[in-house]
Amino acid sequence: MLRIAVPNKGSLSGPASAMLHEAGYQQRKESKELVLVDPENEVEFFYLRPRDIAIYVSSGKLDIGITGRDLLIDSGASAEEILPLGFARSTFRFAAKPGTVHGIDDLAGRTVATSYEGIVAKHLADSGIDASVIHLDGAVETAIELGVAQVIADVVETGTSLRNAGLEVFGEPIMKSEAVVIRRTGADTDDPKVQQFLRRLQGVLVARTYVMMDYDCRAEHLEQAVALTPGLESPTISPLHNEGWVAVRSMVPAKDAQRVMDDLYAIGARAILTTAIHACRL
Repeated sequence: MLRIAVPNKGSLSGPASAMLHEAGYQQRKESKELVLVDPENEVEFFYLRPRDIAIYVSSGKLDIGITGRDLLIDSGASAEEILPLGFARSTFRFAAKPGTVHGIDDLAGRTVATSYEGIVAKHLADSGIDASVIHLDGAVETAIELGVAQVIADVVETGTSLRNAGLEVFGEPIMKSEAVVIRRTGADTDDPKVQQFLRRLQGVLVARTYVMMDYDCRAEHLEQAVALTPGLESPTISPLHNEGWVAVRSMVPAKDAQRVMDDLYAIGARAILTTAIHACRL
């Protein structure tokens, strides 16, 4: 039975459980449940603190985990990313009072406060910067105001909270994070159960990214239409009862669907429909 770690709370928890549900796995109904066995799929889920998941997976006690790339790197655990999942995206940046720091080279000899000591220390070491890093749990913006540090490193989305604290970001991003599937470093990723699990999640990712588009068009316009909807391998084309017309079915990126429909209509295609894809295997 495959043993999988799932975040039990925070921004990773809900989307992770939703994706697993879409992939056909049972998920807990109560937040107090710590373990759930899905006998039909031969999987056992363990609901753990997101920060601890990489440690459990690296120990070999659990086969796979879903956590953040940031938490994986910050843990220093012997585990590796094997599939990005596209949700819980975040960017890590340095910030300081305006005009006090202009780039990473200015951090030499200064103190940086962060909740992600492992990430920041590694980034500074890789950049050849000798700076002190102190760990704080949450609300790191106040570290500068209270004189604990001259610089902070934190997740930045809009930057509003930093501006409200009188700070500004500087330099290049430290890293970009998102939810990822992880496996113990050196573990056998060819395990059939692991491969099946990954295929299911990849199917969910594709289903969320594409829509199925169906339309009718004149045969003489088919080449133009196919150029607009090439599909993954090629579209499915069927003759219609009315001579000179064909029906076309193809997968189209969801973000482009409205534009493609406009372009198809412009070349004479009609009865253009899009439908959601709930599951797939490529």
